[in-house]
Amino acid sequence: MLDPAVFDPVPSSAPAIPRPPRRLIPWLGILQFTVQGVFSALTAVLLPNQLTALDEPHKVANLALVTSISFALAIVVQPVVGTLSDRTRGRLGRRAPWMLGGAVAAAAVLALVGHLDSIGAVAACWVGVQIAFNAILAPFSAVLPDRIPSERRGVASAAIGFGFMVGAAVAVVIAGQLARDLPLAYTAFGLAVLVGVVLFVVVNRDRTIVARQLPPLCLRSILAAFWVNPRRHPDFAWAFAGRFLFVIGYYSVFTFNLYVLTDYVGMTLDEANAGLGLLSAATVLGAIAAILVGGFLSDRLRCRKPFIYAASVFMAVGLAVPLISPTFAAIVVLSALFGIGFGLYQVCDTVLMTEVLPDADGAAAKDLGVLNLANAIPQAVAPALGAALVLATGGYIGLFAVGIGIVLIAAAAIWPIRSVR
Repeated sequence: MLDPAVFDPVPSSAPAIPRPPRRLIPWLGILQFTVQGVFSALTAVLLPNQLTALDEPHKVANLALVTSISFALAIVVQPVVGTLSDRTRGRLGRRAPWMLGGAVAAAAVLALVGHLDSIGAVAACWVGVQIAFNAILAPFSAVLPDRIPSERRGVASAAIGFGFMVGAAVAVVIAGQLARDLPLAYTAFGLAVLVGVVLFVVVNRDRTIVARQLPPLCLRSILAAFWVNPRRHPDFAWAFAGRFLFVIGYYSVFTFNLYVLTDYVGMTLDEANAGLGLLSAATVLGAIAAILVGGFLSDRLRCRKPFIYAASVFMAVGLAVPLISPTFAAIVVLSALFGIGFGLYQVCDTVLMTEVLPDADGAAAKDLGVLNLANAIPQAVAPALGAALVLATGGYIGLFAVGIGIVLIAAAAIWPIRSVR
């Protein structure tokens, strides 16, 4: 049996990171606006609409099946691509070639998805969608520790979070308007991802890294992409656990937003598609305020954890609102509080992750790929968990109640972290 300790990279002394060009931080937000915005529109609007059209009586189970299978099969991508990008040297740098490849693949697969007319075909292609987006995000996540000094990461993370939330709101509204023409919608969003990644890579050339001696790439190196020793790096392990739980709590509800409106509130499908725009607006307004305040204050106060605790409380309160009032207005309030909570979490958790990396210079993308499994695995589990709760309880009350418990436990999970305030 292999000793897990051999999988840990040898830490190196990270050189000082030069001050980044002023344009880099805004461009982090622009790329996140594009990529994560598109992905939110796909999962919240286009895919649920497509599955409803294909098999309306079984839409909840089918959505859980398609998203869970695709996430489960795609989770290997981020750590592996992260490891490979850490080792990549060339004229385009370490991260850009992988981001470009993922963007091309995303545009190609999305152009196909809208024409599919069976659940099995959609599930198969959705695996390709997940792989493509993970191939973009794995190297992109390493740009923060690669090129942004620690004292500027709160602001940079605020730009990323701002782009994420605004992009999700805008893309969901657009998707709601295009939902009646799925081939057009999927193709347009795929092209948007491709254009966004190409512009980011061209405008923000990758930082040149002096090659250091690395062991040959082999099976052990690939297996190492999935492992960081929790005994040697406990803060990393607690950060993983906190993100894992928080993402489950978020996506177990977010995945079913459309169906919450139709089945819990009682809206028609057309009304729900239109209503998603208002929900997105409520979410993004709350998130923008939280991101701007949280990013500035977390840099100024040099602390991250209190903001994450607050994020979990906002999420829990938001989930309690529709338990009291099963109305559209209550879902709007839930969305606003979700926005505040998710915005605070996004801006501070992203920085916290870069500050618990075992090897921030030599294996940043690999280690962030492991941490990003705490995004990918819950997104695979959350739809199945949410569907099971909905089907078992005959509605969405159990989903909201369990979500409250999960996000509060997520806050408790980061309490033992000692290297970050």
